[in-house]
Amino acid sequence: MARPPAQLEEPAAVNVPEILEGIFVKNLDTGESVPLSEAEKLIPNGVNPLALEIMRLTSEYIGECSDGEDGAAQESTTQAASAQAEAAAKIVKHKGKLAFKALKGKVKSVKKALEAHGDNDTETESENGDNVRFKVSGSHRGPPYEYDNLILRQDLSKEHSGPVWTLRFSTDGRLMASAGQDLTVRVWVLRKAKSTFEDMRNKYSTKEGGEAAEASRTTPERPASEDDALFDPKPFCSYTGHTADILDLAWSKNYFLLSASFDKTVRLWHVSRQECLACFQHTEFVTGIAFHPRDDRYFLSGSLDARLRLWNIPDKKVALWNEVEGTGNRLITAAGFVQNGKYAAAGTYDGRCLLYETEYLKYHTQIHVRSSRGKNSKGRKITGIVPMPGEDKILIASNDSRVRLYDLKDLSMVCKYKGAVNRSSQIEASFSADGSHIISGSENGFVYLWRTMNDVSRSPTARRDVNDCYESFAAPVSSQGGGQVTAAVFAPVPGLFADEGISENQDVLVAADYNGCIHVYSPASRGQ
Repeated sequence: MARPPAQLEEPAAVNVPEILEGIFVKNLDTGESVPLSEAEKLIPNGVNPLALEIMRLTSEYIGECSDGEDGAAQESTTQAASAQAEAAAKIVKHKGKLAFKALKGKVKSVKKALEAHGDNDTETESENGDNVRFKVSGSHRGPPYEYDNLILRQDLSKEHSGPVWTLRFSTDGRLMASAGQDLTVRVWVLRKAKSTFEDMRNKYSTKEGGEAAEASRTTPERPASEDDALFDPKPFCSYTGHTADILDLAWSKNYFLLSASFDKTVRLWHVSRQECLACFQHTEFVTGIAFHPRDDRYFLSGSLDARLRLWNIPDKKVALWNEVEGTGNRLITAAGFVQNGKYAAAGTYDGRCLLYETEYLKYHTQIHVRSSRGKNSKGRKITGIVPMPGEDKILIASNDSRVRLYDLKDLSMVCKYKGAVNRSSQIEASFSADGSHIISGSENGFVYLWRTMNDVSRSPTARRDVNDCYESFAAPVSSQGGGQVTAAVFAPVPGLFADEGISENQDVLVAADYNGCIHVYSPASRGQ
């Protein structure tokens, strides 16, 4: 039964410094409790608003680094601290909650301490002629390598201001959406497909009077210097309307686009229209969204109010919902469909992945995403849940800097992938088109790549269920200032680039970072 909204009183003025001194938060690494005013100095570089809101709700945070951390995390902390990048921390007021605006400081340097501690994983690093820094783990028994010939194919970095939190390709690979701190959703179109989508937009515009159709026909010619670009250099669409950071995006098969924001709404768009088609209100930050893969009249949303909702788009209302149960922290931090929509999945702040039968949104089972021993035996925030193409497996990223592959048949862990650094961010890992490789951004400014199936033949002593044999790369502009790679994805249909000199068995990759840069990478020919 629907409840009427509560009448909210205007909050009284508050003394921010006194409030910050009176609120204590717990460092999950050390167990130490410190005032919120002091915690700002210990927050890792590049913290997004979701992490800060969770810190407010849970009174917990993760510091820069702790004893016993693995080599990759040490490297990340050294780079971020050395760069002294400013981490803006703001906690937003929503409907009667006390507002705290605070916390700007610089991350303290721990470089000397970490260098003294040492790193037990030797890495090989090089730079090719196209300024792409390439690095492999010490456990990688190569060459040959698979991604050492990447070139920076295109730079789309002049549009976004501030961090880009999410990148999403349409299912056919011809459109890519990006969004983040600047409150704007931008849709990029492949050059070869631009005319198709212009015709789609013009067809709609003709029905409405034809003004937009005329405008699109007068688009200036592309400069000759952009002939090698895969995407049109300007966004095909730019959508505004959100009033806080945009964390997640989702495409339907028919080019509808959903955007989820910290303003507690999900908005619906279509590539042929400029206006927002619908707005779905929530009671808390929306952290994950997904269209139903077999019926795009429905979409799934997860929120910090611990509720998983299945929305009916035509009716603009919730069709089904369920609430995460348990004794731990129940905040939903990731959501998605698995097994082609048979199950809805919710990831939580305390490291659980819960599966619900989509038909009635009834609880089915759960996976505890954590290590069997050590510091990571306590579950950490789940930041992404992605199904593996053609398999009954799911890929889960979490804030213990690990990516794990689980088999849904028996809920066993197939493999754990190590190397990338994800201690407080909302970084998601995902698959290549054929599922053979995994890609992830990282807080240390690199993009990480692994083979999905660990090749133990390269190292007789390697474990089949642990893959720390990675390749990684970063363009120099991305690694300056300690910037995170906040999102990295494979293009879903490699065959689209066959006439661009890229074969069907080669991958095109896109990465976005904390500085608002978006870079497109493609393989160079071995003779180039």
